[in-house]
Parts: sequence; structure tokens; C-alpha cells
Amino acid sequence: MTPSLIIIDDFLSDPHGFRRKALALDYDPLFKGGNYPGLVSTAPLPVTGLDDEASKRAGFALQAAPGTTHQHCRLTLKGDKGASGVHVDPCAYSGILYLSLPQHCRGGTDFFRHRPTGLERIPQTPVELAASGYSDVNRLIDEVVNGDTLKPARWEKTMTVPMRFNRLILFSPWMFHNSAAGFGDRPENGRLVHLMFFAAAPR
Repeated sequence: MTPSLIIIDDFLSDPHGFRRKALALDYDPLFKGGNYPGLVSTAPLPVTGLDDEASKRAGFALQAAPGTTHQHCRLTLKGDKGASGVHVDPCAYSGILYLSLPQHCRGGTDFFRHRPTGLERIPQTPVELAASGYSDVNRLIDEVVNGDTLKPARWEKTMTVPMRFNRLILFSPWMFHNSAAGFGDRPENGRLVHLMFFAAAPR
């Protein structure tokens, strides 16, 4: 069974060097193409052997999900707002590597329960889907996730994975989640993360 959440501390052998490379990337506002708060780097910052390591941890073969910002970095400062809130990711497995320094770390990644339905994730089987009261998973995503993404009263926070420098979290993208608020007033003290969006690799 695929783990819903994996937490790996001290993931990189040289996190400070990797962080310097992340800060040196270009964060052009014109490159922004999603509903997230903050800015994403225009180029990826590859981690050597990442797909193999994530595959080993998840228990199935993973590769970069096409059409995503896999291995790009995201910088979010205090006051940055996005066009969506609670969401799911369009991939088979997700990952976030925290790169903010210990003295700057705030919040982390929040996970939620949808109050009206009681769901904590998108149903993964026909039986689970039927139990949710929906017969069409796309309708469920449209009404529950997209419809309520910016309605805080519709969501109950169930868990926060705290941000920690050089901590990697891998998790099911179908869990309802959102990043905690951005912080800092410049790249050096802001919320800096390395993003991962994996697809299932062909067998």
C-alpha cells in the first residue's frame, strides 16, 4: 500500500549549497502560470537520483509528471496571495523539500477534512466514491475542491507537517492540502521550497 505521507529529515547532504543555487534561480513574475501564492523559478533545480529515491520510499516507480513544475523552486513572501486555497495535485505523488533556514521557518504544509462530506482526500476506488455520495469523481473534484477551495469555513485542518530546513515530505496528491502562509520580506528570509510532482513510471 502506498504511504499517504512520508517525512524525511536531513534529506540533502549539502542543503546550504542547494539553497544557494535555489536563491540564484530566476523568479520572473511573467513565468507564473498557476493559482499558487508567490513565484516559481523559471528553470528546475535537479536533485541527483531524486526519482529513484522517491520511488524507493513510495514503493512504486516514479518519474517527472509532464506539464508540471517538477523540481522547480517556489518563493513565497509575507502577504503573497494565490487564486486558490485547499487543493489536490495533478500527479501520482507529490513532494516538498523545505529550504528556508531554521531561524526563518514558519508553518509548513496543512492537510484538511471537507466538513460537508467528511472527506480528507479524493476517493480512490469505486466503493469509496459511492460512499461519498458521488458517482462521478470529476464532479466531486469540481464541487468539493474547486468549489470550496477559498471557503475556509468548509474545511477543518486535521494536521500540519511543520517546516524544517532540509526536510522532505512525500505524500498522496489526492489528500486535501495547502501550504501555510508565506513569510519574510525578501528571498533570503522568505518561504523557499523545492517542488516535486511525480507520475507513475511505465512498468
